[in-house]
Amino acid sequence: MSSPAAGQADDLSTLKQFRSAGRGAWAHVADADWSDWRWQLKNRITSLAQLEKALPSLTVEERAGCTLAGSKLALAITPHFFNLIDAGDSQCPIRRQVVPRMEEALTKSWELSDPCGEDAHSPVPGLVHRYPDRVLFLVTDRCAAYCRYCTRSRLVSNASGYDFQPDYDAQIEYIAQHPEIRDVLLSGGDPLLLSDDKLGGLLARLRDIPHVEFLRIGTRIPIFLPQRITPELCAMLKKFHPLFISVHANHPRELTTEVRDALGRLADAGIPLGNQSVLLRHVNDEVTVMKALVQKLLICRVRPYYIYQCDPIAGSAHLRASVRRGLEIMESLRGHTTGYAVPQFVIDAPGGGGKVPVNPEYVLSRNADRVVIRNFEGKVFEYIEGASQPARYKPSEFFEVPKAPAPAHVRRM
Repeated sequence: MSSPAAGQADDLSTLKQFRSAGRGAWAHVADADWSDWRWQLKNRITSLAQLEKALPSLTVEERAGCTLAGSKLALAITPHFFNLIDAGDSQCPIRRQVVPRMEEALTKSWELSDPCGEDAHSPVPGLVHRYPDRVLFLVTDRCAAYCRYCTRSRLVSNASGYDFQPDYDAQIEYIAQHPEIRDVLLSGGDPLLLSDDKLGGLLARLRDIPHVEFLRIGTRIPIFLPQRITPELCAMLKKFHPLFISVHANHPRELTTEVRDALGRLADAGIPLGNQSVLLRHVNDEVTVMKALVQKLLICRVRPYYIYQCDPIAGSAHLRASVRRGLEIMESLRGHTTGYAVPQFVIDAPGGGGKVPVNPEYVLSRNADRVVIRNFEGKVFEYIEGASQPARYKPSEFFEVPKAPAPAHVRRM
């Protein structure tokens, strides 16, 4: 009989395999159409009737959620991403991210429509200036598909009537008038839904501002719509280096062969790639799943960057895993896989406080002379602070002290 560790290794290996999303119900579609990103957008699943036809196993909760989607956050799933759904599993991690559920109509007292306080930090429409040297430049309210936990569900898809109207001229003028801004992040909605010409025009105008040192794009297009990552797009983007792209994958199944190849085209264009995941209940709140994701991302030449605690967006309680679970996962990554695969776990402080790193306790105590630290195995060490003292310590004094149990708040519950 295999040991538990062997079983976990087998699961990890299986999760890290690359598979094509396939054609599914679209097997009859011509290759030229299937590989055309505009065809994928035009043929998204956007209604309950379409979803019922494609996914006959819809639950009562999902049907009810679809009827509400038109007033909260639109339903849209690309054919590529839909093919990753396990029709026989109502708790499928792909399904939970994009198929509406009736729980979205339930709002807890502490949930917010704008949990990151973006509107309060918006000096001009479509621009958020919360950090000293960087701004968030919102370019559109449209996405290829809509994540049910979206922190901007008030804005994207316009289902709630937010009527988002970016003003590119005012946004760029604000940046030009504030020399402290060195970093511009284009997001939305999804910037890669813009045409090559329109996106290239925006990037060119930003690059012409002398104090803007580098540009970033936040996108889930390579995951939802890998067909969009064309050689022409990559050739355009590489004109604006230094340009970074943050993608958003939550589960290793999302990293298909098509996605791997799309990410490879971006990497070959010299674009540094990072990934931002959101910790989600029954999606990626298991150690083996998260380890497979971060290791598979590295194979795709993407550096795991952040794991976000799910923002308290209204109607997302059924998708939120606990902070404690996030800490347990971080505890199981640090030291157990390469450091390149270990992202930073953060909470975006509700109300606009910005990203706050959250880590297991590795520093157990410290004073002016020494720091007591714990490693990933739970062993405890002393590090002598010698900078302000005579050089009287010998290497042998950097010693391991008896093993102590991990602090209670990082033990598995």
